[in-house]
Amino acid sequence: MAEDTKKQKKKRPTAEKRLLQTEKKKLINKAFKSKVRTAVRQFDESLEAGNKEEIAKVLNEVYSLMDKGVKRGIYKVGKASRVKSRFTAKAHKVA
Repeated sequence: MAEDTKKQKKKRPTAEKRLLQTEKKKLINKAFKSKVRTAVRQFDESLEAGNKEEIAKVLNEVYSLMDKGVKRGIYKVGKASRVKSRFTAKAHKVA
């Protein structure tokens, strides 16, 4: 009788749990990549405007986001390095 009153936790098979975790992580990664694309768009807009202070600010944000993406495993080191290098070159052309 004591067992009937206690709520028993329903166990999930491992595969189902992994699917749930994968879906959660996919949504988090998707939001992060969206944030990176927004920063890249802001960088391009600031390049067109030619505002050096804004370019430097947004460039630092892109650097930070790319490094965080590598740390989280969303981006590979080579991609982050390539993006940062290209954006730095673009920023120096304007300066």
